[in-house]
Amino acid sequence: MKHEITKTQNSSKMFMNFKVFGSVQFIISILLLVVISNNAFSQENKRHRVIVLSDIEADPDDAQSLIRFLMYSNQWNIEGLIATTSIHQKKRVAPESIQKILSAYGKVLPNLLKHETGFLPADELKIKVKQGLPVYGMEGVGEGKDSEGSEWIIRVLENNDDRPVWISVWGGTNTLAQALWKIKKTKSAKEAEKLYNKLRVYTISDQDDSGPWIRKNFPNIFFVVTPGYNYTYATWLGIAFPMAGSNTEVTSNEWLAKNIQQGHGPLGAAYPDVAYGMEGDTPAFLSLINNGLNDAEHPNYGGWGGRYELYKPPFEDSNVGRFKRENWPKDEPETRPIWTNANDSIVSNVDKKGYVGNKETIWRWREEFQNDFAARMDWNTKSFAEANHPPVPALAHPEKFTVKSGEEFHLNADGTTDPDGDSMSYLWFHYPEAGTFKGNVSLRPYSPNLYNLPVTAPIVTKSETIHFILKVTDKGTPALTRYKRVIVTVLPK
Repeated sequence: MKHEITKTQNSSKMFMNFKVFGSVQFIISILLLVVISNNAFSQENKRHRVIVLSDIEADPDDAQSLIRFLMYSNQWNIEGLIATTSIHQKKRVAPESIQKILSAYGKVLPNLLKHETGFLPADELKIKVKQGLPVYGMEGVGEGKDSEGSEWIIRVLENNDDRPVWISVWGGTNTLAQALWKIKKTKSAKEAEKLYNKLRVYTISDQDDSGPWIRKNFPNIFFVVTPGYNYTYATWLGIAFPMAGSNTEVTSNEWLAKNIQQGHGPLGAAYPDVAYGMEGDTPAFLSLINNGLNDAEHPNYGGWGGRYELYKPPFEDSNVGRFKRENWPKDEPETRPIWTNANDSIVSNVDKKGYVGNKETIWRWREEFQNDFAARMDWNTKSFAEANHPPVPALAHPEKFTVKSGEEFHLNADGTTDPDGDSMSYLWFHYPEAGTFKGNVSLRPYSPNLYNLPVTAPIVTKSETIHFILKVTDKGTPALTRYKRVIVTVLPK
């Protein structure tokens, strides 16, 4: 009997332990779900919200840019893909061409997800394809000119989400202009201003007359553009156009065939041949890619999409040079400051000569963003082990700190890793145009592969900021680069 009681007590004790253990497991599971959910929400909340306006079919480059855009789409929230007109395509919109590319994307999606999470199903993106009116420019703005595209823009802006909405404009802007016209007409000034403040617009020059109208009538809207209907002075030309010092190999038809089009699944096969220039619209979203260098809210910092400064540019007639055309709309003076052309001074990796200009702010990174695109296209068909993935830079100190004139400090990339176990090269450099200090900074002893670099702060007479860029490149195929930006404030003694 005693044995039975002991057995019963032991069983009871075991049951109680199981209950406790089970409860602990349950609690841990709940906590893990909460952490995972919070992390997912945090990641989601950090993503840029993006709407694309595209005059797709006016030129093959819109289709090219859309394919690159989709290859990075796990890094942002696609809020809309809107087919529009432009000066090159005045009476037609082609949403069906966007749908066709999304179908190709859907076929490679399962393989993309082997490499990174966050890529959305094609069907979820297809419902966000909309269209503007098939009319040119300001003919599509005003009473009775609403379209599903303009209504969709308003709906996205009205969502209970305070994050900015980036409008990446690859053609004309009249669909956005109509949305703004209606907001101004139907909402109170306070309500309207709240929506305007969410907008971040980057247009590939002016491809209809509604872009200048927006800048003139909505002077507080964040707007990045090289103004003008022709493209002579445009920063975005740095994406691919052949220029002295630029790497033309990585934008050649041969390179595109090998690295993008052939052997890269249905999405690669959908990438059209170049007609006028490769991916002229891509700079409108390159600055949104999470690479450690880009900071889209600060166009003056510089990045893959170029560098821009906020000022009211002097009037220049863009209808000159190689893009001069007869019967083209006349440029007008800007009426307020915009984010526009800024110069970088660089030494070319191709010919080792120095160059200064606004297009240099993009082509200086050309090899790096082309290799990055090529690697992602490999993800369409290759397993994780077969493909290359970018390194993950780290810092042993804050991204921003303060020192005094003449003080020695260290730039330290200790903790940097590579997901494929590749060897890595390190390069620290001063980006003078991005900060206030334009002079020389002592970076000695200097080595291209020194991850822990001693630096002597320059002598200053007032507070100055210095932007240092860490460039980490792996030795995989293709070689991939990621960055860290360190902003050091130097105070006088």
